[in-house]
Amino acid sequence: MMKQLSIQPTLSERVHEAILSEISSGKLRPGGRIIQEQIATALGVSRQPVQQALALLRKQGLLQDAPGRGLIVAPIDPEHVAQMSDLRAVIEGLACRRAAENVTPAARREGAALIRAGRKAVAEGAVGAMVEADIALHDYICRLSGNALIAPALETHWAMMRRVMGEVLMREEKPRDIWDQHETIVEAISAGDAENAERLARQHIVQAADFMIQRLSGELSENEPF
Repeated sequence: MMKQLSIQPTLSERVHEAILSEISSGKLRPGGRIIQEQIATALGVSRQPVQQALALLRKQGLLQDAPGRGLIVAPIDPEHVAQMSDLRAVIEGLACRRAAENVTPAARREGAALIRAGRKAVAEGAVGAMVEADIALHDYICRLSGNALIAPALETHWAMMRRVMGEVLMREEKPRDIWDQHETIVEAISAGDAENAERLARQHIVQAADFMIQRLSGELSENEPF
């Protein structure tokens, strides 16, 4: 008989999450060297789960080989951000459309609570908390869409998406403006306005990506190589 699968995250998954949070919040910056022993000591784990987590982060594009040996935090590639934005705009636009079609009184209350949590995170000023609040909102919309294929379609991009969210928040974007846009999207969903919810979601994703690309392109032209 097959054993039941555990839904608890593995140790390597928890290490992956811890390192990803450090990158997304800006504590680990592009070019920063990743030292396995230091991470293992800081997290109180052996080197094996750290190695597994670092291998996955490298595959996801957040880390790259360092000159000589080891790994460093990779710079964000503007072209990759643009391509990812194109994909997200379509998929998350669809998610918002379906969410508006499926909205319930309980979902309206949950959406309003998530907006309040996001504004609270902005008031506290912690980039990590703001990213987590953003992710919670996106997860809510994916669940409410009722389309079981939407979340898996985005899953392979979530790590990079989280990093880009963190960079947007750290690069002079006004966080409250982001949550004003989020609130407008949630209001459209709550009103059952599927067409407007999709339009607003696409617009929000494209604007955030354009902002990131403009900043990165400016830095690249001034500080080659990046």
